[in-house]
Amino acid sequence: MRKLLSLATATLAWSATSLLHAQLPQPDWNAVEEETLTHFRAALQFDTSDPPGRELPLAEYLRDVMEAEGIPVEMFATDPDRPNVVARLEGSGAEQPLLIMAHTDVVNVDPEKWIFPPFSATVEDGYVYGRGAVDDKDNLTAALMVMLYLKRLDIPLARDVIFLAESGEEGATQYGIEYMVNNHFDKIDAEFCLAEGGGVTRSNREVQFASVQTMEKIPYAVELVATGVAGHGSVPLQTNSVVRLARAIASVADWRTPVRLNETTAAYFERLATISSAADAERYLEVLDPGRARGADEYFLANEPRHASMLRSSLSPNIFDAGYRINVIPSEARATVDFRALPDEDIPQFLDEIRRVVNDPAVTVNLGVRNTRPAGQSRLNTVAFSAIEANVNSHYGVITLPTMSTGATDMAYLRNAGIQCYGIGPAIDQEDGPLGFGAHSDQERILISELHRFVRFNWDLVLDLAAEK
Repeated sequence: MRKLLSLATATLAWSATSLLHAQLPQPDWNAVEEETLTHFRAALQFDTSDPPGRELPLAEYLRDVMEAEGIPVEMFATDPDRPNVVARLEGSGAEQPLLIMAHTDVVNVDPEKWIFPPFSATVEDGYVYGRGAVDDKDNLTAALMVMLYLKRLDIPLARDVIFLAESGEEGATQYGIEYMVNNHFDKIDAEFCLAEGGGVTRSNREVQFASVQTMEKIPYAVELVATGVAGHGSVPLQTNSVVRLARAIASVADWRTPVRLNETTAAYFERLATISSAADAERYLEVLDPGRARGADEYFLANEPRHASMLRSSLSPNIFDAGYRINVIPSEARATVDFRALPDEDIPQFLDEIRRVVNDPAVTVNLGVRNTRPAGQSRLNTVAFSAIEANVNSHYGVITLPTMSTGATDMAYLRNAGIQCYGIGPAIDQEDGPLGFGAHSDQERILISELHRFVRFNWDLVLDLAAEK
């Protein structure tokens, strides 16, 4: 296995670039923080819920702010209410461009469940509350601030820095990243991309580690359809389609799909072991050994399901549709399974394995309709990953864990097009999610101090990657 970059090496890498930072003009950070909060709250106050999806007012706000600073801005849209904003600061061309990306839409809300109105951007006890506070208007604001100050301070760039504020990430990618990749890829083509998908984990207000998303599982829908003889419910039949489907679903749920590591997940567990208790560390190291992985996997399935999902292509039966009245045995029953595949999974072969596990000719197994993503993986041995790791060490003082997301982001389309993409994010309290303050929750929030630290992290990271040396 390739030797992993240690924290000590990351510290040396940062020291080598600190001289660069000292020679470049730096922002007045008090002024930056005041302006950051202004733009962040303004972004949160735009209702860009998706569905229904109308990002235009926020897109126009971003355009106007950047054009007022003399930054060239273009807007591209297949639907005029759902534009994508692209801005570019030109460099010398000595290196290929850097893309900094975030999405402007947010998931929809039930306002009655919110303590503060979801689009009020209320400030309370050091937090800002609002839909999009951590998904993804935090990244959006950080990217905007980087663009503004690169321009204002006239930072000499070795590579173009491209800003993309995309629409439709929350389930309507045909308006956003798909449209841009398929129709305007030349406007966003880059060597590296920084976007959402990672973050810094805090526990009891102490930073624990940083996650950088370098790959993600690919979502599919698998449909199981069981058929049988229809009849009167008073006369039970062995061919009952509901019973057949229930057995099939139980078999799928009980199946332990194969454990398979890749560069990212192997590095993740190896590094996680170094900051864990002795018992946890032993399990994290066990998964690296095929001969011992089974025991650790059983523990993960029961106690750390997210880690179990990171080890395999996963199947979760989530929808069951059968019958229409109590006294009728239905001739058909249908179930839909959330299938999250490893990026290199052979999908036809995997479907055949599901059919083998079901082992019932009366149950068909096929892919259903779903907005999936293409496969792709970003390398760990790049200057971008090294710069991220060095800046994590400098700003947060913790280890960096390369991560395979079990969910999906729009970086998949860019990785598939050849761009090395890395998901980053601000520090968030581990306790916030269970308390209902996380992404997609009813009380989404972010600490103002962590938003400001994330902006500084982005600034230094972009300087490391894009400024003239």
